[in-house]
Amino acid sequence: MSTVGVLALQGDVREHLAAATRVGATAIGVRRLAELESVDALIIPGGESTTIDKLLRAFDLFEPLKERIHAGMPVMGSCAGMIMLATDLVGGIEGQQSLAAIPMTVRRNAFGRQVDSAETELVWEPDGSAMHATFIRAPWVEACSPEVEILATAAGPDGTRHPVAVRHGSAIATSFHPEIAAPGAVHDDRVHRLLLDLI
Repeated sequence: MSTVGVLALQGDVREHLAAATRVGATAIGVRRLAELESVDALIIPGGESTTIDKLLRAFDLFEPLKERIHAGMPVMGSCAGMIMLATDLVGGIEGQQSLAAIPMTVRRNAFGRQVDSAETELVWEPDGSAMHATFIRAPWVEACSPEVEILATAAGPDGTRHPVAVRHGSAIATSFHPEIAAPGAVHDDRVHRLLLDLI
């Protein structure tokens, strides 16, 4: 059985652990180097990207994580995790670093502030099916390299559609929170299952 780690420094750690367990993985929280070294894949949850960046460096995990990702370890980032996986940021704070796993430019808080958070229906491009998505102070992909696969798009407040789920090699990023289900709905674990399939 594959082991999927969830970066447990901040954010929706418990919900991602539950999702990884539902798709058949052994799920563990990752706060230390030994835990990072023990996993087959890693999820970077939503939260605050600037805080996650600072905590990764404070826990001496930033460079080891970046090395593992660039060596091919499957990784998934949701919301703040998408920001952490981008090569370039719009709206980042001075000195903010990313893991540069996906050749894309991501705009922080692109969909607006916390009060602008929303739920919407997306088209999951790999099979054309509907996917319910929860956006919380979400980023979007402003631009990306042609080799980045766009898995879903959404209309932004600027009136145009932007990628909100992408994949590049063994890295997946979503603007929305795939670990959160609509009230009373069955969890949609396709994003977590895709991560597991990449191991």
